Amino acid sequence: MLATFMYGPGDVRVEETADPKILQPTDAIVKIVLSCICGSDLHAYHGGGIRSGVSAMGHEFLGLVEETGANVQTLKKGDLVVAPFVWADNTCDFCREGLHTSCRHGGVWGAGDVGGAQAEAVRVPLADGTLVKLPVGVDSELLPDLLTLSDVFCTGYHAAFKGRVGEDTTVTVIGDGAVGLSAVLSAKLLGASRIILMGRHEARTDLGLEFGATDVVPERGEEGIARVKDLTGGDGTHVVIEAVGFPEAFDQAFGVVRPGGTVSRVGVPQYQDANVGMASMFFPNITLTGGVAPARAYIERLMPKILDGTIHPGRVFDRTISLAEVPDGYKAMDDRTALKVLVRP
Repeated sequence: MLATFMYGPGDVRVEETADPKILQPTDAIVKIVLSCICGSDLHAYHGGGIRSGVSAMGHEFLGLVEETGANVQTLKKGDLVVAPFVWADNTCDFCREGLHTSCRHGGVWGAGDVGGAQAEAVRVPLADGTLVKLPVGVDSELLPDLLTLSDVFCTGYHAAFKGRVGEDTTVTVIGDGAVGLSAVLSAKLLGASRIILMGRHEARTDLGLEFGATDVVPERGEEGIARVKDLTGGDGTHVVIEAVGFPEAFDQAFGVVRPGGTVSRVGVPQYQDANVGMASMFFPNITLTGGVAPARAYIERLMPKILDGTIHPGRVFDRTISLAEVPDGYKAMDDRTALKVLVRP
């Protein structure tokens, strides 16, 4: 079968590799119907992150169950399923607490003997706990929306949920990438009264306005902070969602948060040190939250909103490619000529 591998910074290849096989009785083999390229994949594309050597790429997918191990009880061949971006048993104490990213028996796609999702098929460990059946057919027009439950929409929702966004909350979202736009949509879904989107790419911020943003601030740094303060009577907003991952965005978040407010950070941090001292965080009573999203905990909560047409988070996909074109998809996202690339193997 064909699968995607990263050999080093900027070096993405689609190559023939062995078909996945059942290795454990709790495994399933899934034929991938849709996958995509994540903004976090670009960190590896630039040489960052924790990857070393040749890496199997892709962690967002939905597809059809082709085969199940002897102990798989809730799935059968032909089921259409979506997978969160980590696999987990859904039964350990951390999973029961909604923290599937810390599952005692789980892991990540593209590590060890588990392949990546930018491929034709993948072995899914702990299939009963990991995979969620979708109540639609393989020809449903909702599939791109449902694919966002694998990561990007759940990550945006996690940011808003951990920030405790509600009807009396004002929100600033820093970053107009797919996660930032998903955070805008999530803040709107949770009832935020005002949502300021900080981004400078007009096509993306236009989508942000359609998703529920009330204001767009294209300025960055001190100029951007001043603009948000001006829009909020000098106070800043109750919640700031940092969806970029660079230190400049982190500093900007603390510049626009209201005293007593919350910074919710879901952009994958590309730094180790940050300003969390007396003036920025301690004295104004700022809460720092966020982190990697336990998507499995949110899938069944958010899916009904997609199925009934309340939201369409799949609008973040603005380009569709074949598996063979994945290297071009990385380049397009890196060049910012594509927001988020959908892959149809």
